[in-house]
Amino acid sequence: MEYKFLKDVCSINMGQSPDSKSYNDISDGIPFFQGNADFGERYPNVRVWCNAPTKIANAEDILISVRAPIGALNYAKEKCCIGRGLAAITPNKTMVSSEFIFWLLKGKNEELNSKGTGSTFKAISKKVLEEVKVPDISLEMQSEYALNLEKTYKIIQLRTQQLQSLDDLIKARFVEMFGEPIDNPKQWKVKRLKEISTLITNGNTPKGGSENYVDDGIIFLRSQNVWRNRIDLSDVAYIDEDTHQKMKKSTVNYKDILITKTGRINTENSSLGRAALYLGGNGTANINGHVYLVRLNDTVVPEYVVTILTGEAYRKYIRKVCVGGIDKRQINLDQVEDFPIIMPSKKLQQEFADFKTQIDKSKVVVQKALDEAQLLFDSLMQKYFG
Repeated sequence: MEYKFLKDVCSINMGQSPDSKSYNDISDGIPFFQGNADFGERYPNVRVWCNAPTKIANAEDILISVRAPIGALNYAKEKCCIGRGLAAITPNKTMVSSEFIFWLLKGKNEELNSKGTGSTFKAISKKVLEEVKVPDISLEMQSEYALNLEKTYKIIQLRTQQLQSLDDLIKARFVEMFGEPIDNPKQWKVKRLKEISTLITNGNTPKGGSENYVDDGIIFLRSQNVWRNRIDLSDVAYIDEDTHQKMKKSTVNYKDILITKTGRINTENSSLGRAALYLGGNGTANINGHVYLVRLNDTVVPEYVVTILTGEAYRKYIRKVCVGGIDKRQINLDQVEDFPIIMPSKKLQQEFADFKTQIDKSKVVVQKALDEAQLLFDSLMQKYFG
């Protein structure tokens, strides 16, 4: 396939911050977008106006973030001022489809990020954008590619929204039955996590570290495997039986709760304090030193407890009690042992767990459809843009 450079088929306008005196929140001037923090699903959200703009984008220009995080995309909804965190790309519509360029740039996200420079905030220059390779294909084919990607992406969005709705249903049912678990408005009796557990421990890193990993054997779970309400085995390590036996204390059993120990607090998907049930067989896994293992006694229902530990109230609680630096923090073993757990009757806990199990079955079906759509989307991006 032959290619052209982006500069051959589009105008590229790098943003520049106007005088701060021209900023206002009274709709004086035109909308001013400083970076991807202003971006919405398709169009930016107007928070600031500028009455003395320096760099201007026009309606339906493609806006791309050129400072970390690099590569976020939106369309300009109207004439607007752009700051130095953005660039505006105006396709030459006699040569390229705007939608085709949008999806091309979305597919080049990793490549653009790899070319970012700067010690504090990585950024890309105009030259990097100019040299993005654009397949030299007909407008008709471009439109076909863009349409296929748009349709597939909308399916991904729909499935993602369905998953969120099912999660919200579980949260709503929990609050309806028990109230917020930290504020405890229903005045349930409260016990510490150690009072309802037979074991709370953390794992170890085997002597020699990753050199002990083997191709197959006992699953060795690390913080990247533990997410909110799910164990991700897409990137899993294994240890042999001898190493496993040396760390027998942290052997994982069915329905043990795993909680991550460390993470940065200023990220949306922070690894700090994530929790999930292990649903594999007894003794089929072990954990490293960045994960806590909680084995509950028979006075509580695991699905109930893990719902508490993964809720928004607990995310705020963990951020409050964690220790460490300005950004990277950890929760200590004694803090995990002291986690407060509201204690309705086990019958009520089980009623909730049964409800959650039914919703989780629906989530499995939706997740499978989402995975299939994402696989199709990724394969199309690879096929069209390499």
